[in-house]
Amino acid sequence: MRVLGIDPGTRICGYAVVDLDGSDVKVVDYGVVRSSRHPLPERLCVIHRGLAAVIERHRPDVAAVEGIFHGVNARTALKIGEGRGIALLAAAEAGMEVAEYSPAVVKKAVVGSGRAHKSQVQQMVRIILALPELPSPEDAADALAIAICHCHRQGVEGLL
Repeated sequence: MRVLGIDPGTRICGYAVVDLDGSDVKVVDYGVVRSSRHPLPERLCVIHRGLAAVIERHRPDVAAVEGIFHGVNARTALKIGEGRGIALLAAAEAGMEVAEYSPAVVKKAVVGSGRAHKSQVQQMVRIILALPELPSPEDAADALAIAICHCHRQGVEGLL
């Protein structure tokens, strides 16, 4: 199974593609789509085109998207929601199944604690995927964590 992890955003959207084979998870690709210098409607188009290109290039079977977390102000939640909407649209256009995970669930799946810091998530992603260095930028590391979380939720034994 090929999983696309998405850390949605309207300026920077992290993505990660991993292959799940039994209990083995291997990185195919990861990175970010940047759109920070454009007005919002153009940023959303840039994010959509970038995600569509990743989907076209790697043909994932399923998308795992980070959900909105509680405790953020309304303005931040709205911006996160706009980025999530674009991620969900790109996956739906490709006919992909979509799973959604809260940040706390992702952190718990990867680190063992739903209150882990970003640096802890980044370090555990490196260890789990046997990467030679920390995945960067943080948005891409978060997308890898989301993909790992989905793999874990699929019943991968011994992944963590």
